[in-house]
Amino acid sequence: MSRRTTVLVTGTVLLLLFGVLGALLPVPYVAQVPGPTYNTLGDIDGTPIISVVGREPNHTSGNLNLTTVGIPQRPLTLVGAVQGWFDSEVSVVPREQVYPSDQSVRETQQQNRQAFLTSEQAARGAALAELGYPDKVVVQDLSADSPSKGQLAAGDAIEAVNGVPTPDQDALTAALAAIPPGTTIPVAYTRLGVPGVATVTTGAAAEGGGSALGVLVLVTPYAPFDVDIQVDDVGGPSAGLMLSLGIIDMVGDTDLTEGAVVAGTGTIAADGAVGPIGGIPLKMVSARDIGAELFLVPADNCAEAQANAQPGLPMAKVATLDDALTALADLRAGKTPASC
Repeated sequence: MSRRTTVLVTGTVLLLLFGVLGALLPVPYVAQVPGPTYNTLGDIDGTPIISVVGREPNHTSGNLNLTTVGIPQRPLTLVGAVQGWFDSEVSVVPREQVYPSDQSVRETQQQNRQAFLTSEQAARGAALAELGYPDKVVVQDLSADSPSKGQLAAGDAIEAVNGVPTPDQDALTAALAAIPPGTTIPVAYTRLGVPGVATVTTGAAAEGGGSALGVLVLVTPYAPFDVDIQVDDVGGPSAGLMLSLGIIDMVGDTDLTEGAVVAGTGTIAADGAVGPIGGIPLKMVSARDIGAELFLVPADNCAEAQANAQPGLPMAKVATLDDALTALADLRAGKTPASC
């Protein structure tokens, strides 16, 4: 074998070897891709994303789609990473940025899921506040050994304890502090708009003396109906804005879309403030792919959104829930919403 042939064969073998290794060996990066979108006015596999108990929901039209970022499950290889770096619809980021090394993948997923559940609560509160429902002390959960089991339930608004009105948490705490543990007392509540009275033999407060009802409460807007949200495969807080809009569309006085397809993203605070999120370029691709007529962009993401604008996808800049409702009103009126 000549020297030239030997070099050629050796080079070919090394090239094949590097190619095989590049295609098989994982790298410490992950690929992020445009994820599925979910119409908050619709359902997933027959289960409504937003369901209303205690009143008939509105007949809605159009779409209010929350957008997501997807992460392929198989490990990213060197070849896959290089391909991703040259693909405008793939984002290759350090694995540490998505899955911190100080916790397992499962722990990260659970953390993201909890963030979504927290955003559900904020979305519900922001929507009901926007619709003008008053704040009340509302039961969120009962402790395992709660003396209120069978008497109070999650969603009940506590109106008075032992005859003392409880319009806020301080009033509830003060009323219970004046009652010795083990006392049987009436607890006035409202459930789905219907008043009732529970009879509870109180437990002992963990701190400061006095009684406890064994309930976790939150001061939040209360409506005479219940809103339940079911989106099992989404994590993180970025769906908050679109969930709030979905709730308002289903129980408010206005058809927010009048048949239009609207997509968006953004965290939501109880006061209606819209916060920034990650993955805006990929979410805009998802919105473009479903034919969205408007994409709601958190104000703090506007620069990134402008840099990754999608042809045929108008954007609306929103810093608050009111901004989003104004943008939708402009869309219904044939006007151009305030853009980034």
